[in-house]
Amino acid sequence: MDESLKNTESVGVVKISDEVVSVIAALAADEIEGIEEINAGLAGGISQILGGKKNISKGVKVSVNEGSATIDLYVVVRYGVRIPEICEKVQKNVMKTVETITGLKVSAVNVYVQNVAIPKLEDQNSKEEKED
Repeated sequence: MDESLKNTESVGVVKISDEVVSVIAALAADEIEGIEEINAGLAGGISQILGGKKNISKGVKVSVNEGSATIDLYVVVRYGVRIPEICEKVQKNVMKTVETITGLKVSAVNVYVQNVAIPKLEDQNSKEEKED
């Protein structure tokens, strides 16, 4: 078995771009209940409106140094959730997912809460009607 490992190592080098790590981190963060969106910020939001495409990794910044990654996430949380608990869940899920998929060591996952999404009045009315 050791022999097959040696052969695969001599085939070449595998490099994972920061963009790929960003997409993986954004998808992992989006899995957590209470995260409304990964926030692209003002410039990213305008480019999404003009371009018509939504880039899920726009609210993620990845820095890879010496085999370890630092990930910064800019998120919008749902009103009524406990922000520290949600952020801790995001940090753990992003770290576990990125390390599992890429093999990179994640040294830090920094979560920046940019906004709180308040449910629209229409959504609240429809929920009340369903309850009646």
